[in-house]
Amino acid sequence: MSEAQSGKLRIVIVGGGAGGLELATRLGDKYGRKGKLDVTLIERNRTHVWKPKLHEIAAGSMDIAAHEVDYLAQSYWHGFRYRIGEMIGIDRERRQVLVAPYLDGEGREVTPKRSFDYDILVMAIGSQNNDFGTPGVVDHAIKLETQVDAKRFHERMVNACIRAHAQSSPLGEHQLKVAIIGAGATGVELAAELHRTTREVVAYGLDQVDPQTSGSR
Repeated sequence: MSEAQSGKLRIVIVGGGAGGLELATRLGDKYGRKGKLDVTLIERNRTHVWKPKLHEIAAGSMDIAAHEVDYLAQSYWHGFRYRIGEMIGIDRERRQVLVAPYLDGEGREVTPKRSFDYDILVMAIGSQNNDFGTPGVVDHAIKLETQVDAKRFHERMVNACIRAHAQSSPLGEHQLKVAIIGAGATGVELAAELHRTTREVVAYGLDQVDPQTSGSR
């Protein structure tokens, strides 16, 4: 439906991170709920967690449920539309955002390939880590950019502790060692959280693991 047909300006926001979600919420509160604007947020995830909190998810020191925002609920309460999917292109002539099919964990299609008309398009996809093509990064390192990354790291950490507890042989030289590249806020806080949570995991009954010999650097 065009702006002329609906009488409302169509604003499409791609990316539901801190910027995109905040913009959609504010526009929805001020204009969407009053029927003055048609605001749509396109995001490939179902929930939002503030990115600076990912290190706490990775370390296992944060209850995700207490901090994540459900996009569908947020859109209902704040006057905008949430549409799940990943942007795969923009048709500038038709002023459309092209969105890939959304598949569930078993590979079944939930939503088909779609397009969304816009009068104003806001790109809020955020930034990503750049490995600059360094050999080995893709195969061996875990980037901490999404909830999936953080949960994957946490699962590998806990599994490593359980594996070390169950094995009959001594720990290897590099076993239970974590190398963190980047000493910004996330890297430093992740190192601190890992020292604390490793001791908590051991205290849960993995008494064959010595927290003094494991850790991050």
